[in-house]
Amino acid sequence: MVNEGPGSGIPDIVIGRLPIYLRALNRMLQEDKEYTSSHDLGQRLGISSAQIRKDLSHFGEFGKQGTGYNVSYLYEQIRHILQVDRQWPMAVVGVGDLGRAIANYRGFVPRGFRVVSLFDADPAKVGDRIGDLTVLSFEVMTTEIKRQGVQVAMVAVPAEAAQQVADQLVEAGVRAILNYAPIMLAVPEDVHVQYIDPVIHLQRMTYYLKP
Repeated sequence: MVNEGPGSGIPDIVIGRLPIYLRALNRMLQEDKEYTSSHDLGQRLGISSAQIRKDLSHFGEFGKQGTGYNVSYLYEQIRHILQVDRQWPMAVVGVGDLGRAIANYRGFVPRGFRVVSLFDADPAKVGDRIGDLTVLSFEVMTTEIKRQGVQVAMVAVPAEAAQQVADQLVEAGVRAILNYAPIMLAVPEDVHVQYIDPVIHLQRMTYYLKP
């Protein structure tokens, strides 16, 4: 029986490694690899085989003694656990350079996400076409997100606007926010936020460099 979903008690750090496993398995499928092992996965990812086995054991038994894991089967099982065996409609808020790049990125759809709406506060940007989508005003954001059943949003607005945007998204029913703004957001407990700040990662790396 697969143990999954909110309230399952599985550590978030384990959930965070599943997409990494999924990416490696997808690469194996492209290589026409039929079977793998925790050792093989570990070699590719720099993660111990014991850690991989422990992570997967939270969700059930996927391998067989002596043969390892069927790559296709494990790939589909992890997709199911992460709920990316379906398409999640997604909103992008803020269509500056970063927001436009996100909207144009073609890698979302194969991985379970589809950008369905774009929003910006700048009247000069409202009405612009990006791919097949038209940039809409913040004034209609709540209504549009509710209408399209969007639960996932990416926020690429200046820091000073991010909290107000997050409040509006939560009110509209969004429960997962990927935040590019360099600020921590205050959201209800049932709203999951992930932060991406390239500067933080750069500053972490420069610690290891020689001046």
